[in-house]
Amino acid sequence: MLAEQDILTALRDCFDPEVKLNLVDLGLIYKVETEPDPDSTPAWPRQRVKVTMTLTTPQCPASGLIFEQVHNRLAGIQEISKVEVDLVWEPKWTPHRISAAGRQQLGI
Repeated sequence: MLAEQDILTALRDCFDPEVKLNLVDLGLIYKVETEPDPDSTPAWPRQRVKVTMTLTTPQCPASGLIFEQVHNRLAGIQEISKVEVDLVWEPKWTPHRISAAGRQQLGI
């Protein structure tokens, strides 16, 4: 079964096209939830995944692209049967959410 860290590792392949930093290190991924999917077809153990995330601003022009990246990246994992991406605005994203690795990459 996939753990939260497995999902976060996969999401590091998804980037904000304006900032050029992956969504995890940018601090946009707030929560990852997984649960078994007993109704999955085929019937091997698969999971439903829910990602709670935000954007840097409500007017983010790349929002559609970002959601598509997240959904497609996770939907491409064989062990995942269903992906739900939940957009939230609280807590509000701030640059303080950028990880140490992200700060180093951005030079800040």
